[in-house]
Amino acid sequence: MVDNDIVITGFSAHFPQADHLAEFKEKLYAGVDMVTEDCSRWPPGYQPPVACPPALRLLQPMTDGLDEADFDRQGNLGLPARHGKIRDLSRFDAQFFGTHPKQARSLDPQIRLLLETSYEAIVDAGYDPDTLRGRNIGVFVGVSACDTRDMLAMNADETKGYGLLGSSLSMCANRISYGLDFHGPSIAMDTACSSTMTALNEAVQALRSGRCEAAIVGGSNVSLAPAVSLHFQRLGMLAHDGKCKAFDADGDGFVRSDTVGTFFLQRSFDARRVYAKVINVKSRADGHKSEGLTYPSSKVQADLLSDIYAESNVDPLNVAYIEAHGSGTKVGDVEELAAISTAFCRPGRKKPLMVGSVKSNMGHAESASGVGSVAKVILAMETGVIAANLHFKKPNVSIPCLHDGTVRVVNEHMSFPGGPVGINSSGFGGANVHVILEAGSGPHVDDITREKPELPRLVLLAGRTQQSNTLDRMESDGPYPDSAYALLNRVGHPSAQRFSWRGFAIVPVDQSDKEVVKVVEPSLVEKRPLWFVFTGLGCQWNGMGRQMMHFDLFADSVRKSHELLKPYGINLMDIMTGESTCNPTLVSVLVSIVAIQVALVDLLHAVGLRPDGLIGHSIGEICCAYVDGCLTAEQTLLCAYWRGCCVEQKNLPQGAMAAVGK
Repeated sequence: MVDNDIVITGFSAHFPQADHLAEFKEKLYAGVDMVTEDCSRWPPGYQPPVACPPALRLLQPMTDGLDEADFDRQGNLGLPARHGKIRDLSRFDAQFFGTHPKQARSLDPQIRLLLETSYEAIVDAGYDPDTLRGRNIGVFVGVSACDTRDMLAMNADETKGYGLLGSSLSMCANRISYGLDFHGPSIAMDTACSSTMTALNEAVQALRSGRCEAAIVGGSNVSLAPAVSLHFQRLGMLAHDGKCKAFDADGDGFVRSDTVGTFFLQRSFDARRVYAKVINVKSRADGHKSEGLTYPSSKVQADLLSDIYAESNVDPLNVAYIEAHGSGTKVGDVEELAAISTAFCRPGRKKPLMVGSVKSNMGHAESASGVGSVAKVILAMETGVIAANLHFKKPNVSIPCLHDGTVRVVNEHMSFPGGPVGINSSGFGGANVHVILEAGSGPHVDDITREKPELPRLVLLAGRTQQSNTLDRMESDGPYPDSAYALLNRVGHPSAQRFSWRGFAIVPVDQSDKEVVKVVEPSLVEKRPLWFVFTGLGCQWNGMGRQMMHFDLFADSVRKSHELLKPYGINLMDIMTGESTCNPTLVSVLVSIVAIQVALVDLLHAVGLRPDGLIGHSIGEICCAYVDGCLTAEQTLLCAYWRGCCVEQKNLPQGAMAAVGK
């Protein structure tokens, strides 16, 4: 992989009935149909005449603009009962993203989820988003519709102006740039069902031309208005049974579905992990067609495929799998596979070309459909298994390549053969995009090495609420590779002050049956004072510095003290790490205690800990002077040495000290 290759390094999305990529993966490989029939958005095919509470008004489905002829006697619109739905659209951490409550109430659910997934995708890439603020990072979002815009416009009495900011398509990108303080291009684009892949195309071009150093690519589709579904139905695009039967003889349309997701693009030399390398992406429009605007052109699609593979120096015969657009429409599947067959099934292909469509598993997310396609492909690359299509029983008789053996639908899980993978995406207005991905060979979470693998792993985490459960999951799902804990630390430490709950875990070095130690506490609004307390005589034991010598900063400080005391006949290294059981002299005890205190201070200062106050007892007062800057490390050690000599060599009056306690 070349240093300036463009790679996908982070991913986060909400899918129908799957709140994140891990749950999507579980359901995809379990063969679960993520499209459901329920009343969570609106009753199947029916609009009830019930007023919506103000708190949920943004989620109120719309039928305004329809007349009585659109309903039957029972008020049924005749829409398919099934619909792919994101589980919960009501929650949003407005304070975390710096959004005023008045604005948050009028913020479209798509924008809320795009903000959340953008933050999560960057974290998934191994970066703390706060460390990227002010950088030249672009935001490119594919989105076609915002159903809340009309809902807000209808409530004239409550119009405060925030609805304009909360439901404008441009804000799907601009809010991300504002919330995360990114200064690169910020563009929302609409090419219908190919919007996400169009956004990816623009992001890749911006990275290649140097217009930005990294990019968020997003796609969003949330269906809140049954009236929109009625338009699709009247155009003959929706499947009557609410199932996307891609390439099947019974294919009669698609089922609408929600998806909101983002992925993070970086150049490979900035990557801390890599999902996939973007070999190339290219777009082309159908132009004028005698059949009409929405009729796809197999010739233009075939030309696009031929051009992009020639331009990328990739032989189409070496491509084993294509993630097709595959929406299940009567014309769309036929034209798409005709183009794919023309481009990939030339003489010389030894095995059938495998094709699939994730729309059969989760429905058609329209402008966000590219998010599901990319997710399926990177999961195939990661697991080595291509997930099977659902609802495929018999090949469409109008698709010759499915009958002559040159193209086969993945109707059961199959091994991923490796090599480049193509992703097709087409908008119903004729905007076609093709992407070529390749499994990432660059940095991976497992590549992060550790300087001191013999030490137990300290993992620092922070959460917004008491319900944050990453530490519990880390214990129940683990053990993870040690490098995974390192990645958690990289993203969880710098901006911890923004999280109300702090925690840490100490993971056994051998990942054996030793208990994982966990501590979780709420943080206070005000910074708690930090005090350094330095003890006097009586705290020492034989070899007490031995384990701390594993920390390089601590060990370096002790070695400096050792070299300083060598001219005085004191072997500090032997005192601290040796096994000698001989009674130590008073001088050696004093200098070893102070040397350890100095080394601990050096270590704490190195990790950014500065005390608000100091307390020292007896010789501990000497180290207080070191922390306060009154003495150098050399002066501190010599002060301890000469104090010990004075006590040891002079005939001082005997004294005693009482230790009071339980």
